[in-house]
Amino acid sequence: MKPICTNLGKEYGVLLDMDALEEALPSMREQYMSGAPFPHIVLDDFFPPEAEAKAEAEFPPLDEAVWLRYTHVNERKFANTDPGTWGETLKLILADLQSPRFVEFLRALTGIKDLMIDESLEGGGLHQTARGGFLNIHADFTVHPKHRDWSRRVNLLLYLNGEWPEEYGGALELWSKDMKNREKVVAPLGNRVLIFNTDADAFHGHPDPLTSPLTDARRSLALYYFTVEDAPTIRSTEYRARPDDGARGVLIWLDKIVVRVYDRTKRRLHLSDEVGSKILKVADRITHPLRK
Repeated sequence: MKPICTNLGKEYGVLLDMDALEEALPSMREQYMSGAPFPHIVLDDFFPPEAEAKAEAEFPPLDEAVWLRYTHVNERKFANTDPGTWGETLKLILADLQSPRFVEFLRALTGIKDLMIDESLEGGGLHQTARGGFLNIHADFTVHPKHRDWSRRVNLLLYLNGEWPEEYGGALELWSKDMKNREKVVAPLGNRVLIFNTDADAFHGHPDPLTSPLTDARRSLALYYFTVEDAPTIRSTEYRARPDDGARGVLIWLDKIVVRVYDRTKRRLHLSDEVGSKILKVADRITHPLRK
């Protein structure tokens, strides 16, 4: 597939060639709807190469002051939801992916009317996973923690890793609804975008610890799109064990219950993600002896 993008110097700093995206929409929609195990599409060379290279160079280094640490049984990663700490190219990319025209493209691609952005980037933003990090198979939380009527519908992941050797691990696994089969693997190659429906049984993750060098982290931009519903069903992140996870599946289940309790508490008390990451870290210490 040829790059669906324009030059970095395009007027107003817009990086995406929306004309090209919209022209390819009919075939993309067919591919998206027929995606298995759930509706999705993978698009390579999404932004201009020079823009993606600049975004990688601007990616903020790990700093406890600006990165949240998610450390518990089911994940080891960092997140940054403050665009004020991002470089200019990353900000332009965010603006493109939250622009009205791009959101309208997503509505047409997915068939989900009235999709809207989340300016707070709750649970999204920049993600970074270092050596030894992972994210167990899961289906995402279903309702925005701060908006009871916002139903989460679509995920967009933009990978910012350049060339990413397969032996590093970190490929995203897409699993069947019954969690019996891994049906697709998406390597986190730089400038690759994955868009998919955030269904209650859209199971995905990269559960095996990364083996990348300490200098190379798995990096991405994650954006979530919502619709307003009268009374959507609230459910926290639904972690699942793989068929061959064995006794580890018990820990995955126990940690899921901890996350569920935390999610309810967070919604009731309007806790920040900073507080939440500390709570999960404590829970991880409690369960640590069980992992030995």
